[in-house]
Amino acid sequence: MLTLPIKKKWFDMIKEGIKKEEYREIGQYWETRLSNVFNGLYGEKGYILLRNGYGNDKPTIKCYVELNRNTGKEEWGAEPNKEYYVLKILSVEEVSNE
Repeated sequence: MLTLPIKKKWFDMIKEGIKKEEYREIGQYWETRLSNVFNGLYGEKGYILLRNGYGNDKPTIKCYVELNRNTGKEEWGAEPNKEYYVLKILSVEEVSNE
């Protein structure tokens, strides 16, 4: 399962159900990692872990997501008119280490 570190602001918004997408830069680095979970196919669904910082002892959210490629929302951290890998959060399954 892919683990993505995120800032506390975004972590809390996802946990509270406010932020419904997480973004990653388009490029070889993320393409390789995302293709291991989603078979490189847009519209594929799977589980990821979102961690507030680095280390196994940090708060973590297990999410069921769908991978797409699109522009993101500025209020959720995206740059205007920039395309990203978009992890659409379909559900928050579990929150641990709070």
